[in-house]
Amino acid sequence: MPISPNQGSTGGGTTVTITGTNLAGATAVRFGSKLATITANTATSVTVTSPSGSGAVLVTVTTAAGTSNPLDFFYVGAPFKSALSATSGPSAGGNTITITGTGLSTATSVAFGANNATPTVNSDSQLSVTVPAGTAGSVGVSVTTAGGTNNGFSYTYVDVPTIVSLDPTSGSTSGGTSVTITGTQLSTTQSVTFGGVVAPFYAVSATSVSAVTPAGAAGDVDVVVTTSGGSVTETDGYTYVAGPGI
Repeated sequence: MPISPNQGSTGGGTTVTITGTNLAGATAVRFGSKLATITANTATSVTVTSPSGSGAVLVTVTTAAGTSNPLDFFYVGAPFKSALSATSGPSAGGNTITITGTGLSTATSVAFGANNATPTVNSDSQLSVTVPAGTAGSVGVSVTTAGGTNNGFSYTYVDVPTIVSLDPTSGSTSGGTSVTITGTQLSTTQSVTFGGVVAPFYAVSATSVSAVTPAGAAGDVDVVVTTSGGSVTETDGYTYVAGPGI
């Protein structure tokens, strides 16, 4: 006589179906000493809503003819999240993050706001999930397991940045020029490069980043700004100018 699922929340409320024979007219289904609420019943199955409980209990079905053999049911506590490996990412989604905590082994879904994703369970204390696409802004993150659903963290979707202008647009090949990059979605800037060389930078606001040019060879180079929302390239956006020589 199978039972499905064979685990559920300690708070009760899990829909459980027990299949077997001669089950018609079930008068009671017990989870340990507690009665479950019968919601459907045929000769081959009984569907119930589990009562609250803890640990492992025996489930039995009682009809006018007697009580069935027992089946194991395991109560699982609600999951607990302790950390997200990243709290922001591109609105297009597609990046994978790790969620750590406890009670994660039965995770079936991770919701980012209204968008759901199916996780890969690595252990009871860790799972990984590919973030679904979303709209720019912060959303709640919840994990659903056999023990229930846990909220408590937020994730911020960030649109791809843009570059509107650079000031100045040229400077010495020796580097050291302070350049203001103006654009949009720049507050989560992670790196700025001039011709592929990483530059020191400071994200002033969502529309401005201040960077100091590294040394470079004379000529035009691409300027790339990378944020948690993606990367943007200003092709030939900065010109290195060689100093005079005699």
